[in-house]
Amino acid sequence: MNHPTVSVHAYPWDVLGDPGLADRFRATGADAVTLALSYHSTRAATPLHPERSFVDARYAALYRPLRPGAWAGHRLTPLTADWMAQPDPAGAAVEVLAAEGIPVNAWIVLAHNSRLGYLNPAVSVVNCHGERYPYALCPSHEPVRQYCATLAAEALHGLPGEAVRTVSLESAGQLGAVHLGCHEKSDGAYPPEALRALSVCCCGACRYGWRRHGLDEEKTVELLRRSARGGGPLPEETAAALLAVRQAATDGLLGRVTAAVRAAVPGASITLHAHPDPWATGPSPGLTASAAGQVDTLLVPCWPTGEASAELVRAAAATGTAVDAYVTALPPADPDALAGHVRRLREAGATRLSLYHLGLLPGHRQHLLAALAQEFRSTPARPEGPPR
Repeated sequence: MNHPTVSVHAYPWDVLGDPGLADRFRATGADAVTLALSYHSTRAATPLHPERSFVDARYAALYRPLRPGAWAGHRLTPLTADWMAQPDPAGAAVEVLAAEGIPVNAWIVLAHNSRLGYLNPAVSVVNCHGERYPYALCPSHEPVRQYCATLAAEALHGLPGEAVRTVSLESAGQLGAVHLGCHEKSDGAYPPEALRALSVCCCGACRYGWRRHGLDEEKTVELLRRSARGGGPLPEETAAALLAVRQAATDGLLGRVTAAVRAAVPGASITLHAHPDPWATGPSPGLTASAAGQVDTLLVPCWPTGEASAELVRAAAATGTAVDAYVTALPPADPDALAGHVRRLREAGATRLSLYHLGLLPGHRQHLLAALAQEFRSTPARPEGPPR
């Protein structure tokens, strides 16, 4: 088995203007920095940066130059980051890291864009009550698939090929009822069954897919509403058809994006943020039957430190595709629980480890990155099964 790869996440603003970041990276013992080239809106702390304390990224942005010719005729177009002084923040950060001999994993956030959702509500996800989720662009719409593919290509355009090791795709599919942002006040309000119903997109493009699968629109909406109000699960045939519509849209988007990535960076290794539960929505959408075969690695969300995260790794590993365990060392993660957590994930079948987050982590927690990288490397891998 290949030597397990460990990466640490960072934003362009973590790299630029901080001469100490390269040394902090080396102290982690990691193999690469996973650097955001496009990212959703956020307010990020920079506790170790010498020139700032926070970055207020007010909207989702492409941290590369916006080339008008590449976006001509597009309904959806990103903005660059006016809070960054550099015209090409991610490109400049890649150059800084390359000069230090640090490989880069390109991190691209795709369908999560509140600004575009507010400006173009017709292509956002809408639930069974007619409520739109502006942060969630629905991949059933051709302009969304076109936008995501072009965004991926433009994020990578012109980067030095020897500097980029892997391309990591986040939100390559549908987001749902849970946003985890904007001072979220919905935690715990709805049980999992209701959240699943409230995460089914009912936009016009998705309804067209329903009709093609033989579903009655109004009856389906009423079934979703009933399930969202605690009326029990959806009928199996209805649920299967709804999932098929979502997965077809996800596969359509992913196929376009991976083709764009491979054209932009020939031979690129592609990592997909994914969840083994096919109904999952969010930054790590549910795996479809073909998604694992379209990429080289599945990055599985493992922030909770309980056994459930190890089960996710086992389920992802059963696809035969390499698994990258995504772990946070940020509060409220218990530092005393993290070593055992990483060990379980490695034993469950993870061959890579992604640590969150080199730039956000305060000084008194930086040592955790090196400790977790070492724990992961020193834990024997699960015996490999027969090749798929």
